[in-house]
Amino acid sequence: MTRPLIALPARFSASASALRYASEVAARALVEAVYRAGGEPFVMHPAAPFDPSRLERCDGVLLPGGGDLHPRHYGAATEHEALYDVDETQDEFDLALAAHALAAGLPTLAVCRGFQVVNTVLGGTLHQHMEPDHRHRVHPVAVTPGTMLAKTLDTVETLVSCYHHQSIATLAAGLTPTAHAADGTVEAAELSDGPSGGRGWFLAVQWHPEDTAATDRAQQALFGALVQAAGEPGR
Repeated sequence: MTRPLIALPARFSASASALRYASEVAARALVEAVYRAGGEPFVMHPAAPFDPSRLERCDGVLLPGGGDLHPRHYGAATEHEALYDVDETQDEFDLALAAHALAAGLPTLAVCRGFQVVNTVLGGTLHQHMEPDHRHRVHPVAVTPGTMLAKTLDTVETLVSCYHHQSIATLAAGLTPTAHAADGTVEAAELSDGPSGGRGWFLAVQWHPEDTAATDRAQQALFGALVQAAGEPGR
């Protein structure tokens, strides 16, 4: 059976082991989680301006974690000193890719920065820095019963691995929150009208499910749901 092709934008990196120059990378755990779920990861070069025709062969999209979005994209007038790894080409590509995937109804899983990108595209805003932040943390999140996320994870509480110092400030009008941390941080969302409203399968999580997907069936289920939606006949 042909594996559904899952587009995954690469991240720019100043260096990488065994490479002599600046690199483009994808987290190995993320790629492996997609492959383990039955998908074929397609790591995309983030060339701006974004060309939608590059997604014509793709069956789904995974928007991964990464550096911070430039605050101007969500209307902030100043930059917090804690911002890091801001790259305008990466921002332009990711924002355009997310907008196209949503408009085209492509099955999409948004992870960490990916969630923040989608929230920005739909008109939401971000906290530029959290105190205390959620870097190097494993903590429980409460999942809203009856949501697509709860059905996918098959639980209403799960332990998640986090690495972020930014979070959702104003959730975009087109999104519905589906999970929260104990401190109130919005940890997940889905489209308000859902797949039945004519828009494609979509889930966004603020944590990094790939960190524990190899040993946590609930986290691997997120990738499985993406690949399953991407592989549906006639999608």
